[in-house]
Amino acid sequence: MNTINSSPLTSAYLHFDRHHWATLRDSTPLVLNEHDIEQLEGINEDLSLSEVVEIYLPLSRLLNFYISSNLNHQNVVKKFLGTDRKKIPYIISIAGSVAVGKSTTARVLQALLSRWPEHRKVELITTDGFLHPNAVLKERGLMKKKGFPQSYDMHRLVNFVADIKAGKEKLTAPVYSHLTYDIIPEEQKVVEAPDIVILEGLNVLQSGMDYSHDPHRVFVSDFVDFSIYVDAPEEFLKQWYINRFLRFRESAFSDPNSYFHHYSQLSIEEATTIASTLWDEINGLNLRENILPTRERANLILSKSFKHAVSSVSLRK
Repeated sequence: MNTINSSPLTSAYLHFDRHHWATLRDSTPLVLNEHDIEQLEGINEDLSLSEVVEIYLPLSRLLNFYISSNLNHQNVVKKFLGTDRKKIPYIISIAGSVAVGKSTTARVLQALLSRWPEHRKVELITTDGFLHPNAVLKERGLMKKKGFPQSYDMHRLVNFVADIKAGKEKLTAPVYSHLTYDIIPEEQKVVEAPDIVILEGLNVLQSGMDYSHDPHRVFVSDFVDFSIYVDAPEEFLKQWYINRFLRFRESAFSDPNSYFHHYSQLSIEEATTIASTLWDEINGLNLRENILPTRERANLILSKSFKHAVSSVSLRK
């Protein structure tokens, strides 16, 4: 049974434990095989078949209902106006802390939604591409504030999302490299006539309260049709961040072109200490100040347990 918490914030949600949520899959077919699932895993988490079946299939079914309803609404407007207006893409945003698994959630949903019988075109965009380049961040003394609101080119991000909702058929977005820890000059991701856009990032639920240093009238959340927040207790998030840092130390950091190449020479003890400090001074601080306060703005919250498995789901009424 789903239970409803009586507090002012959470009373806006219906709460489902994992078992009850899984039953809402109904007869939705599994369109991914084991190989597909392996390709969708993040570096810090194992994506199980049961996670896809019990959590993401019901979610993709729900989203498909919302998307179909949105298209019906667009058709009503077309009939009323007597015009053949362009089809407007449906935007899904995915927010949450560093290391919580937002990217994996985004990739799984992209794979599932694109395999529905309607064969909709699903584009995935990360807001990392809208960070200011390192040269700008260094000039402004913000290199240790990457991911904080002031580190993003919000005007460019908002304009990009607004153009999607305006029905522009071909757009470009900047590309971020986690290897070089910077925007890739002259490289663009082309977004052309999508049916669905999944927008993943730390800041997709933030509003004017988070950008008091750079006031403007609209925000990403104003253009989003359905928002998801991936949640977990901070003690889990910190451990996942440290685990990911240690795995990168053995893989990506060993690349001489990596911005963090110098970390590859550290001992496990040294690397653990540095990762813990980075969490405490940067990522944990950003979580508490800027990310976690946006959680209750989401339409749906996926709450994770220690091994990255979703233990409960909260759906806004």
